[in-house]
Amino acid sequence: MTSNDASPVLSIRGAGLQRGERTLWSGLDLDVAPGELIAVLGPSGSGKTTLLRAILGLEPLSEGSITALGQPVQHKGNRHIGYLPQARPLPRDTAMRGRDLVALGVDGHRFGLPIMRRADRERIDALIDAVGAREFADQPVGVLSGGEQQRLRVGQALADDPRLLLCDEPLTSLDLANQQDVVRLIDAHRKTGAGVLLVTHDINPVLGKVDRILYIANGRFTLGTPKDVLTSPVLTDLYGAPVFVLRAGDRLVVVGAPDAEESHHHHEHEAHA
Repeated sequence: MTSNDASPVLSIRGAGLQRGERTLWSGLDLDVAPGELIAVLGPSGSGKTTLLRAILGLEPLSEGSITALGQPVQHKGNRHIGYLPQARPLPRDTAMRGRDLVALGVDGHRFGLPIMRRADRERIDALIDAVGAREFADQPVGVLSGGEQQRLRVGQALADDPRLLLCDEPLTSLDLANQQDVVRLIDAHRKTGAGVLLVTHDINPVLGKVDRILYIANGRFTLGTPKDVLTSPVLTDLYGAPVFVLRAGDRLVVVGAPDAEESHHHHEHEAHA
């Protein structure tokens, strides 16, 4: 659901980032259009999360520039950029309710006494309903399942109706049903016209929703549609070693990529793309 006549919500030009003597990636040009979902793939340590941190203004580039929502990225952040982290379980004794987790996205930026305004309460209730968390919103967040906690994190990330949503491995440790629920919530927000950049080690749950894939490996990258990127020749060139993308029923399995033990669904629409 991309819009060709709208300005990009994210524009990256000639970007590079080094860690010591090692180049994570360089020469990266990327535009994310309103309503576009781009998945970021690659082995551990390839710089996927670092890219999100650079967009958030938390990691300075070695070269190039990043413009988000028409503004150069800055350390103080932008409340119209939403961030959804990994689904790491919160401690069981966490002293907050489910709705308190969502509330951090609504009023967590204001200093002073946490006096809840009526508009804030209404917004929190609306977010809780939007992510299907009404039944457990008033329970201690630590006793909730990983999937329930991640629904609440989605509500927190969407609190300011972000026009750019950055997701860092948001499906990790979730079972298939909860993965599908979280993907559905992300996709619903994308359909409002927001751009989404989603880092994942497993393309399976999101392939049916993805417009393009940014695959980073060995300091290099390739960018294109799933059909164009997830092929043996493309990934072999990217890794500089033999990599095979095999069909196994309705799945694509990547074999031979160093630290890329990821299998990929062969989504039916992909064959006709």
